[in-house]
Amino acid sequence: MSSTVNSPDRPYPLERTRNIGIAAHIDAGKTTLTERILFYTGMIHKIGEVHDGAATTDWMEQERERGITITSAAVTTKWFQREEEGVTKLFPKQEQRVNIIDTPGHVDFTAEVERSLRVLDGAIVVFDAVAGVQPQTETVWRQATKYHVPRIVFVNKMDRVGANFDNVVHEVKDKLGANAVRILIPIGAEDYLTGQIDVVNQKEVHFNDDDKFGSTYEVRELSADQKDLAEEAYSELVSAVADVDDVLGEKFLMEEPISTEELKQAIRRATIANKLVPVAGGSAFKNKGVQYLIDAVVDYLPSPLDIPAAVGMNPDNEEEKIEVHTSDNEKFCSLAFKLWADKFVGKLVFFRVYSGVIKKGDTVYNPRTRRSERVGRLIQIQADEHKDIDACYAGDIAAMVGIKNVTTGDTLAKEGYDVVLEPPTFPDPVISMAVEPKTKADQEKLALALARLSEEDPTFQVKTDEETGQTIISGMGELHLEIIVDRLKREFKVEANTGAPQIAYRETITGEANGDGKLVKQSGGRGQYGHVRLSVRPNEKGKGLTIENKIVGGEIPKDFHNAVFKGVRESMTNGIIAGYPVIDVHVDVLGGSFHEVDSNENAFTMAAIFAMKDAFKKAKAILLEPIMAVEVSTPDDYQGDVMGDLNRRRGQIQNLETKGKLAVIKANVPLKEMFGYSTDVRTISSGRASYSMTPSHFEQVPTNVLTQIVNDRGH
Repeated sequence: MSSTVNSPDRPYPLERTRNIGIAAHIDAGKTTLTERILFYTGMIHKIGEVHDGAATTDWMEQERERGITITSAAVTTKWFQREEEGVTKLFPKQEQRVNIIDTPGHVDFTAEVERSLRVLDGAIVVFDAVAGVQPQTETVWRQATKYHVPRIVFVNKMDRVGANFDNVVHEVKDKLGANAVRILIPIGAEDYLTGQIDVVNQKEVHFNDDDKFGSTYEVRELSADQKDLAEEAYSELVSAVADVDDVLGEKFLMEEPISTEELKQAIRRATIANKLVPVAGGSAFKNKGVQYLIDAVVDYLPSPLDIPAAVGMNPDNEEEKIEVHTSDNEKFCSLAFKLWADKFVGKLVFFRVYSGVIKKGDTVYNPRTRRSERVGRLIQIQADEHKDIDACYAGDIAAMVGIKNVTTGDTLAKEGYDVVLEPPTFPDPVISMAVEPKTKADQEKLALALARLSEEDPTFQVKTDEETGQTIISGMGELHLEIIVDRLKREFKVEANTGAPQIAYRETITGEANGDGKLVKQSGGRGQYGHVRLSVRPNEKGKGLTIENKIVGGEIPKDFHNAVFKGVRESMTNGIIAGYPVIDVHVDVLGGSFHEVDSNENAFTMAAIFAMKDAFKKAKAILLEPIMAVEVSTPDDYQGDVMGDLNRRRGQIQNLETKGKLAVIKANVPLKEMFGYSTDVRTISSGRASYSMTPSHFEQVPTNVLTQIVNDRGH
């Protein structure tokens, strides 16, 4: 296998490469875990802490100030599985290359997680041992499921008061529907966390407290009270694996002995097939349990060879599927998953190679633009440090410099290789605000800076409001836009004023109606004539706009059909209630009439717009507002006040549960009512409550709120 897929020049063979992401809800400890992994693998020699603003992967100024991750940072490291007596590991004495992407946990930066998971082969999903499954964890989990990414769960913060490993395992099974199995059980909790039980090898991994950074540990035999728990977990593990792995299942049924290596290989197969999720517990901050977690990553998460071949399509024929096999000896094919403007290097294009090799100075072809460009430099990224490399091989993640016409999700391939890989998908922005330069001199700089930022971030959009001429920026939340404005100031030296945030409302229709639109202009010389008849009806939720052509008998000549469809699509950009985009409408284009001389494409586009507006007026149009799924964790004492406040914000309480001394309130609240909530909830709870929110769905706006919105828009 190795000789057929690996180039003789590559530093690490494909089977010894792991591309993994670290993902979780905000504050579960992803960046701290990444920092420990880099320390134990010898990549860094001093541990930086998030709370000191010194973590390696949090390298942006804004990240260090706020103690959060904003942009996914890529680092490359290597790992040796230590040989230890009585412990079976699948790849001892082989140096493994591990590419890690530390992703943000905040919902405003969900695009960073989405694009990272699209190009990764495996993920560690980190949970807080006290909080368990949180809203953003569910989002990350869904994203990983969408891209079929195998996962390992790490239950972090076992040193915190109220930490409960079994509770989290139970929630992962219950709330996420995962087939979770315990492989590394923490010994003790809170101040008494001493190590882990290695369930597969039936050993204790004991960490020495006198060692400051947990670099040394010893493997011991289990004590009598640990033995019962370890044996129970072992039998649970074997039967769970036997249920989903045929090879082990057969041995289990025949009651044949199962060796530790056979069990590990079966766990590996089941994890890669997404039929099993191994769970480990520990504390990254207290340096306990990280080394065996990295061993588990190498043992159970896939190399680029273990995952199915990437499937692309022919850009000229979407039905034709093309398999891109992981091998250095195939044609070069990669996916550009992220763009970044670097102040020293210029525009960086992060890409994941699926097949073939690319060398510095090679030419790459973009099937979307049908253009080829030369790669000036290839760079391996270590957070904010750049290391020039000469070649990049299949399965690698790197960045290239010198490519211009690229957007996130583009395929970059060998010249003449016409294949398009599936790009990552991104949610629509939910919040907008006006932005203008403080001085006239900044006008041009602002436009350039915003264009650069929207190139980098697919969930950040810039447009000009035609009615007011203002520049409107849209993003995933208040924090998202706050960071953008901050970056304008620091990176692009543009001072900008911002207006109050605006909500991305939508309009739709609730009834069926016919529409008739005519454009007749006669003003000497050639006139304009277009006439369109159509009908509209509500479409299924999330279906968007669908158009059916029912024109018969040449009422409108074929040449003008596309112009009619263009008019229909254009009319969806602003509705009749308050000028917001219209969603989920089905249109049947029925017919119309034309004039031999005066009809042209523009006339039919305008006639279609008039017909759509006519139909909208009769089809009972309504205004929809974005609803957020909000989860508040608060000490019991403040539960009543927090719920009362959510009710005042038109919130609908969905669920209330108790975790220890905390009340967890889940509610659906309109985004309009959530501005400034972080300050309010801190005031109500004396700073002890925390909350998170994720976009949920759209709902009809109540009449009293509707009047105010329409007046504000001047409609």
